[in-house]
Amino acid sequence: MKEGSNIFKKSLLGIIFLMLFVHMLQNEIDFIKLPPLQGYIDKPQKPDLNFANWFSADYQIQHDVYRNATFGFRSLYVRLDHQLAFSFFDKIKAIGVIKGKENYFYEINYLKAYTGEDFLGEDSIRKITDRMKFISDTLTKLNKQLIIVFAAGKASYYPEYIPDNYFTIKGNTNYKALSGEIKTAGLHCIDFNSYFMNQKGRSKYPLYPKYGIHWSNYGAALAADSIIKHIEYLRAIDMPNLIYNEVELKQPVGIDYDIGDALNLLFRLKSFDMADPTIKTEAAKNKVKPSVLVISDSFYWGMYGFGIANSFKKDHFWYYNKQVYPETFYDELFVQDIELGKEIQDHDVFIVMATEATLSKIGWGFLENVEMFFKGIKTPVSEKMDLIRRLKDLRGAIKGDNKWMSEIEQKAQKRGISIDSMLTLDAMWVLEQQKNN
Repeated sequence: MKEGSNIFKKSLLGIIFLMLFVHMLQNEIDFIKLPPLQGYIDKPQKPDLNFANWFSADYQIQHDVYRNATFGFRSLYVRLDHQLAFSFFDKIKAIGVIKGKENYFYEINYLKAYTGEDFLGEDSIRKITDRMKFISDTLTKLNKQLIIVFAAGKASYYPEYIPDNYFTIKGNTNYKALSGEIKTAGLHCIDFNSYFMNQKGRSKYPLYPKYGIHWSNYGAALAADSIIKHIEYLRAIDMPNLIYNEVELKQPVGIDYDIGDALNLLFRLKSFDMADPTIKTEAAKNKVKPSVLVISDSFYWGMYGFGIANSFKKDHFWYYNKQVYPETFYDELFVQDIELGKEIQDHDVFIVMATEATLSKIGWGFLENVEMFFKGIKTPVSEKMDLIRRLKDLRGAIKGDNKWMSEIEQKAQKRGISIDSMLTLDAMWVLEQQKNN
């Protein structure tokens, strides 16, 4: 009996050591490839060890935070925890996600927008519309167009599945007010929110997924096709159109399952089949490709991913008016670091798109900046770009002055910095003196 007990204890101890060893091995070499967690994941940086943070105990604290967020098999344990909470307690652990009736999922901001909780007010909506009208009229004089696009919203499309405790209409909404004002102002607008609701139950394939927050792949394809045709109409041109003759019905993936992915469960949720069109672009021969700049939230990613930009000559996507694509795919580029005037000159069509959840911030500063540019008012971004140009020109002038460069070399050696750094410091000093005088 005693011998059997010893064998059990040794076996248990061996299993514990084996588990510790496997976790340590996973930490170091990641020998079992697990799918990464989806959604917003705050992954801390591994701290660098130095004399100061060791004796202040900051290193130990930062290292604990890092290890807790990156230890081996963490994604598996997170998914297990989320699955247990969802299956046994009907609890969602993804931030901002709300479970509706019949397992339809929403993000909380869409519900707030649908019920009017985030309504800006009539005066603010009118100011936004007046700004759009001014920009549109000014661009028209330059043979350019501004197009406002309302992307479809899930709460508007599936109001019947909104949980009862969230379904309290508070009054007017940004969508209702802004769409009405834009129509009255006669602006170029494509209202996919209205179109999708009108097509509900009549569309050949689902326009909105059960476990996604964005319109379906098929819905994005219809939207992209409509945008191209609208540009063709406004500019009286024939562009390369999208072709999608082949459509595969299958369980949702990608944008058709983006909320499902963000739940980080062990097992996928069952849904009705979604349409996955195979999309191609017409040959560009004898076609006209306009230059298009799109300022949008994440709803543009679907059509951008399957190649709407192939119908454009020079395309740019300013994601939330912050990052510039496609450049950021290779080397991150921010809107604040490029010249607005040149971008206006280089593009023919400007599309500002938002869904109901983001309408309160439509344009994300783009409309305000363009209005100020057309009115000759300096913006912080334009002042920064002007300073960069002046600094570049002055550095070039200094490099052509041998005496000045000799002095800069001496100062650089004295301060223990590079000649290039000293050159920039001298140029900045001169610009500051000019500003003060």
